[in-house]
Amino acid sequence: MLKNTSFRLSRILPSLNIYATSIYLLLSLLLLLTFPVVSQNRTTVSIEGEQFLINGQPTYLGQMWEGNKIEGLLFNSRMVQGVFDDLNPETAVRWKYPDTGEWNPDRNTDEFVAAMEEWLAHGLLAFTVNLQGGSPMGYGNKNWYNSAYEEDGSLRPAYFARLSKILDKADELGMVPIVGLFYFGQDQNLKDDVAVKDATENVVDWLHQKGYRHVLIEVANECDNKSYDRDIIKANRIHELIELVKSKEKGGFRYLVSTSYNGNSIPLPNVVQSADFILIHGNGVHEPARIAEMVTQTKQVAVYSPMPIVFNEDDHFDFEEDTNNLVTAVQSYASWGFFDYRLDGEGFEDGYQSIPVDWGINSPRKKAFFAKLKEITGY
Repeated sequence: MLKNTSFRLSRILPSLNIYATSIYLLLSLLLLLTFPVVSQNRTTVSIEGEQFLINGQPTYLGQMWEGNKIEGLLFNSRMVQGVFDDLNPETAVRWKYPDTGEWNPDRNTDEFVAAMEEWLAHGLLAFTVNLQGGSPMGYGNKNWYNSAYEEDGSLRPAYFARLSKILDKADELGMVPIVGLFYFGQDQNLKDDVAVKDATENVVDWLHQKGYRHVLIEVANECDNKSYDRDIIKANRIHELIELVKSKEKGGFRYLVSTSYNGNSIPLPNVVQSADFILIHGNGVHEPARIAEMVTQTKQVAVYSPMPIVFNEDDHFDFEEDTNNLVTAVQSYASWGFFDYRLDGEGFEDGYQSIPVDWGINSPRKKAFFAKLKEITGY
């Protein structure tokens, strides 16, 4: 009897094992569908006082340059076209690559990603990429259509697939993307203020879902620019979007957030009070001494408390000179950001904002900036 029972069990057990394995695999699949696996995040950014920290350690740890403290700064470049596309077929033909005669948004992003290691090797820890881009001709807005949002504020998957490539590579390298949400000349493609708020929430929810911890948010580029159509993005109300981002906490974590101002402008109290860091621009600042004055005036805003001050757009160069906007920002303990666009008559290799972009370090201006950056940061 016992022998017969053992025989029957020996035949049943393999079937039970197969059944159990099938159930396990099915449950695992259901869990994956319910809770999507996020990338294995490696990098976090945080702020202590006036310093930026990456993975809990001040940036450029211990670095001094010509008697100036570099530790805690966040040197950056305006690379806002990393996910650019033009949804207007009448204007999209303007952006064709010289070698193929065609525009290709995926090529643009892939070449961006391929260049990031070289930027980092010269000491660049951060860059600004904007979900509504920037003028693809340097300055000025016409009828091109570049927006990561549908009219109602829902997200366009193709844009966010491209953004994932950039953020994943930055996470791998230990870099800090400054993700801009809105740009004048494109905000009118959102139907109203409600759509703007929905777009803001949708982006932050997407970032949380992906598990990113190395991203800073710039809710709008130059909120005091009079070209904005949607009221909630304008300077007197932009703090509402900053507070909205801050309110979207998940697992005890929230994103650090600010907004930027026009060149040569001092931030207003509503932003200074709400923001986690200050973003200002050096466009229009032809005398480097004014850069230092802007930092001083920002700290004199009544509600200011110690926080990092970051220039994340400045189209002044002269990197070979002893005094320039970059050097003066360093002397004022403010981070500085390179803004480079293609001037009339220049070639494909010139400019990081003009479409199509050569994301390498190939023009004289790019080489001069990155050489100076490498010197200052000690990379």
